[in-house]
Amino acid sequence: MSITFMRLAKRDAKLFAHVAPDVFDAPIDPKRLENYLASPLHRMVVAMDQGVIVGQCAAVIHHHPDKPSELYVDEVGTASSHLRRGVATGMINEMFAWGKELGCTEAWLGTELDNHAANALYRRFKPDEDEAIQYYLFSL
Repeated sequence: MSITFMRLAKRDAKLFAHVAPDVFDAPIDPKRLENYLASPLHRMVVAMDQGVIVGQCAAVIHHHPDKPSELYVDEVGTASSHLRRGVATGMINEMFAWGKELGCTEAWLGTELDNHAANALYRRFKPDEDEAIQYYLFSL
């Protein structure tokens, strides 16, 4: 297995012709994909294995008038065939590096309390946690 991580741009829509099962919640809609990749605030990192997308990490850059920009990680998905192989960790590392390059000083995300795999993954990044909700804050 030779996984590569790619930061996507509008020109990369053609890569979505080959997506492994379980990476996204639903089939890719070409128009939605085009709009997503064209947005200057949306970011996506994918994991590729022999020309097939086996993981995706989607994020949004939030600009504020009163505080530094931040990176909101909206989705992380990995093909069931590639679980527990460092795919999600690699995509998150790449996304955090990208956010930092874009001037973000923090990244945040949330997941369900009973999503044990996701919680274990995110805790490896040593976030600040909120007791009222499952909230992760990462210093970049």
